Amino acid sequence: MNERSDTAVIDGVISALADRTRRQLLDRLAVRGEVTATQLAEDLPVSRQAIVKHLNVLEAAGLVSGNRVGREMRYTVQADALDTTARWMSSLAADWDRRLATVKRLAEVVEALERD
Repeated sequence: MNERSDTAVIDGVISALADRTRRQLLDRLAVRGEVTATQLAEDLPVSRQAIVKHLNVLEAAGLVSGNRVGREMRYTVQADALDTTARWMSSLAADWDRRLATVKRLAEVVEALERD
């Protein structure tokens, strides 16, 4: 992927995961594997129609995919978009760690100079 498409993927993932119900659905799909919206609705105090809407958002973000089996649509987790987002977050955390280490070193130098 290029940087521009990575940014779009990351934006989509973060937006999709901003909703608690969608995070719960993703957790359940990760544990249960391939599941229908009806099966997911049994676990949550949300209607099947609402579950389908949430699944559509997750699918648009690349976090799940739907596969028609007969009359049913079965959903599974897709890890690529989440992996891209996790790599970005890890890189961001490493950048902040480096910046904070620099601030700490500078503060220690200033403190040592003030003692002398």
